[in-house]
Amino acid sequence: MKKRIFSGAQPTGRLHIGNYLGALKNWAQLQNNYDCVFGIVDYHAITVPFSPQEIKKRVFDCAVGFLASGIDPEKSIIMLQSLVPQHAELTWIFNCISPVQELMRVPTFKEKASQQKGNVNIGLLDYPVLMAVDILIYKAEFVPVGDDQIPHIELTREIAREFNKRFGETFPEPKEIVRPRMLGLDGTNKMSKTLGNCIYLDESPDEIWKKLAPAVTDTRRKKRQDPGEPNDCNIFKSYHKAFSNREELTYVEKGCRNASIGCLDCKRILFDNIVKELTPVREKIERFKDKKDYVMDVIIEGSKKAGVLADETLREVKQKIGFDYLS
Repeated sequence: MKKRIFSGAQPTGRLHIGNYLGALKNWAQLQNNYDCVFGIVDYHAITVPFSPQEIKKRVFDCAVGFLASGIDPEKSIIMLQSLVPQHAELTWIFNCISPVQELMRVPTFKEKASQQKGNVNIGLLDYPVLMAVDILIYKAEFVPVGDDQIPHIELTREIAREFNKRFGETFPEPKEIVRPRMLGLDGTNKMSKTLGNCIYLDESPDEIWKKLAPAVTDTRRKKRQDPGEPNDCNIFKSYHKAFSNREELTYVEKGCRNASIGCLDCKRILFDNIVKELTPVREKIERFKDKKDYVMDVIIEGSKKAGVLADETLREVKQKIGFDYLS
């Protein structure tokens, strides 16, 4: 039997190349060798202020991005978290074995709490428990994540270990598959819609070049004839290494060091490769946007399949904690 993977994405708006390279492209490859459940985790998205109408659109757009990037509903389960109520029920059970002090140490809670001081809600604190449920309710053995999410996986293992110790062997202790994290075009911050330092999957070539041309490179290259260090350049070490082939990487690396090419030359090569890879994705996004009924059917049917798996786990959990009153 194939080992199971769970990973999810929040429906936070248009997907960008950080989502694509860090998650979606990787997921499309993993689905050939693993039993995959990929979630649109909308409960996670409401720990910050949100619009009910906007979140519906974002869920749809997120599903479109999954499909356009190669996630195949014949190979993988694409599910919507809020359509599988077992997630919320198991979260309460896990809450009762999760120490508050451990949750308060999670780096993302501290970060989010500092960003929205007027709305430090219980959901922000409980976010890692719900994330643990997302993984463990499917008994996933592997979780593709960015390196900033590793503390969440460590906490997931702790919750699994604590439940198993108290009530008997039930959950695996999942391992992370660390995926690369892209810095934004500013070369400093994580790629973010809020900061505007990203390239979206549905942008035209003209829009992509407009953003790529002024992107930060090696700041030591003040003039074209100045030599640079490509491994200190975000455009080379993040973007070229993701989109360019070995021959192009060698050419750009050598040309940067001996100043035989300028930063714009480097970016034009990168631009051609980005457009080549993302044009089919953009075209698929446009096609799927016109197939709303199909996309929603994928979400609903995937959520039903996920619900069957989740229900099996929840029944087992209830039996082990003595809540099997009807059996």
